[in-house]
Amino acid sequence: MLSVIIPTYNEAANIGRLVADLRRYAPPGTVEILVVDAASPDGTAEVARAAGATVLQSPRSGRAVQMNHGARQAQGDIFYFVHADVCIHPDYVATVRAAVAQGHAAGCYRFRFDSPHPLLRINSYGTRFKGIMSRGGDQTLFVTRALFEQLGGFNERFVIMEDFELIQRIRRVASFHIVPQNVVVSARKYATNSWLRVQLANLTAFALYFLKVSPPRIARTYKALLNYR
Repeated sequence: MLSVIIPTYNEAANIGRLVADLRRYAPPGTVEILVVDAASPDGTAEVARAAGATVLQSPRSGRAVQMNHGARQAQGDIFYFVHADVCIHPDYVATVRAAVAQGHAAGCYRFRFDSPHPLLRINSYGTRFKGIMSRGGDQTLFVTRALFEQLGGFNERFVIMEDFELIQRIRRVASFHIVPQNVVVSARKYATNSWLRVQLANLTAFALYFLKVSPPRIARTYKALLNYR
């Protein structure tokens, strides 16, 4: 079984569509869908439950905490971590299973944005490469239960960049596969910030990460550089 784990906070506008797609594209009995909500006040949990997901309430907020909580409750042999605003690939079940069968204990998809902005094509093109700076949680992440538990899951100290930190640890011990297909990710961050502003914020976060600055400070700096609505 594939366990899809989705951390959420105020994603009522997106979660119903995602859960419906995950169910529609999965053969019967092959997937469980766990939405791990952080007490969203906008009704995310109710929308997810109505769409057919199992909803778990996280003990506290933060993607790393929420995804670990979902993994502890999951029944599957493969975990598939997905953000609520992603449009998954229709063949996700077969593709992830095939990658694991070929010896890849973890991996992700490439992505493209849901926007025609020409500069965003640069970002999308970069996701076909193996460098850590070409990775991100928006690409979705699959990992076998055995490897996830061996590594101790996500490091909950990381309130930002938790996916990069886990992928670095995965690559030290296992084969990490980049699926040569796209998921579609939201460009909503770019709708309230210029392309250049988002790139500068991303590069700043990476620089602080590699300088081993504390994760809370990285998060504060990153949020200060961007406009959120």
